[in-house]
Amino acid sequence: MLIIPAIDLREGQCVRLIQGDPRQTTVFSDDPVEMAKQWVDMGAPMLHLVDLDGAFVGAPQNLEVVHQIAEAVEVPLQLGGGIRSMEMVQKVMDAGVERVILGTAAIAEPDLVQAACREHGERIAVGIDSKDGLVAVEGWESTVEKTFLELGQEVKDWGVTRIIFTDTRRDGTMKGPNIESTRLVAEKLGLKIIAAGGVSDMNDLFSLKELEAVGLEGVIIGKALYMGTVDLEEAIRLLK
Repeated sequence: MLIIPAIDLREGQCVRLIQGDPRQTTVFSDDPVEMAKQWVDMGAPMLHLVDLDGAFVGAPQNLEVVHQIAEAVEVPLQLGGGIRSMEMVQKVMDAGVERVILGTAAIAEPDLVQAACREHGERIAVGIDSKDGLVAVEGWESTVEKTFLELGQEVKDWGVTRIIFTDTRRDGTMKGPNIESTRLVAEKLGLKIIAAGGVSDMNDLFSLKELEAVGLEGVIIGKALYMGTVDLEEAIRLLK
């Protein structure tokens, strides 16, 4: 199970939100590049980047910082947040991103997701963000009348092979991941799953590791790393 540190970008800074609420923002670093290098030096096999400004306005706003991170580290990057056109998918990849995460586009632009999968294969993942069982979109500001499992089955039919699954009610709260929903996604869809949202300590990671048998490929950790309740080097060592 890959342990993937999250770097959430807002106005060029590394921040964390609570449940995606921009009014509840904590700035952890004004130098995301140095933060990225720190996580990689501690053994991170990959970095998860989120362009929060992009998620709210519908187009990435921090690509220069993303490019700087890509130049500074030698691990693959995955990025989500406001990527809603094929042109932007290519622009993000040109900035040095290995895997592009499409979220709102899976609802608003299904043809985009299908075309991106045809052209880029495994370099495309879909972010499914669950809010009380429904799919949250546009920076989690609204939901649609579709469950996370219904969307998961649709994107599987389109050729998507990997899902980033987030329970938005847990994200940034450090109250523990939604193990039940994550298990359901993995078991029902049979895709590669990366879980996000709510990890607070090693016990949460051990609980998630049990889902490897049903397809859990990795876990994204944000606040717990920044607050020091999970030590990245120790987590990687203990979970090997």
